[in-house]
Amino acid sequence: MTSQAQPGEGPRGKLLIVDDEDAYRERLGLSMRRRGYEVWTCSNRAAAIQNAQRNAPDHVLVDLRLGQENGLDLVTALRQILPDATIVVLTGYGSIASALEAVRAGASDYRTKPLDGNQIAAVLEGKQESIRIETPSLDRVEWEHIHRVLADCDGNVSRAARELGIDRRSLQRKLARFPPPR
Repeated sequence: MTSQAQPGEGPRGKLLIVDDEDAYRERLGLSMRRRGYEVWTCSNRAAAIQNAQRNAPDHVLVDLRLGQENGLDLVTALRQILPDATIVVLTGYGSIASALEAVRAGASDYRTKPLDGNQIAAVLEGKQESIRIETPSLDRVEWEHIHRVLADCDGNVSRAARELGIDRRSLQRKLARFPPPR
């Protein structure tokens, strides 16, 4: 899927967006088209590699978790195909450890979701500092970990409690709390 730049401005470059969340991927693609990028979107590793080989994008946005696939494996493969491209890893569960893994895999930058089109454009155009991560509080890290495990267990609280090694009722109490501030 492609689109031309807005009238009166030249194209800002080719952009490939790889995210398994259909609504976020398509909304971000539309937003970036409006900003003058030629955009392709896909939801998995195989489509992303095929698209990168065919279209040679200047920029790639890769979700850290692509369903059952690991976005970092895709970053490594894309870096070999596109040695000069800007590859930005996006994640809903940001941490210093995963940011370091992303950079080691070949990512140019690492950002936590949600990001809007203006923020993405600023990153792609080099107008923001690279890899800016605030250290989250311990409560925030626990909250994010619990929700990540719960998502991996398809929302099954009993199974998530077993995975976490805590009582089911304790997990329910933790889930009832609002997320702590970052």
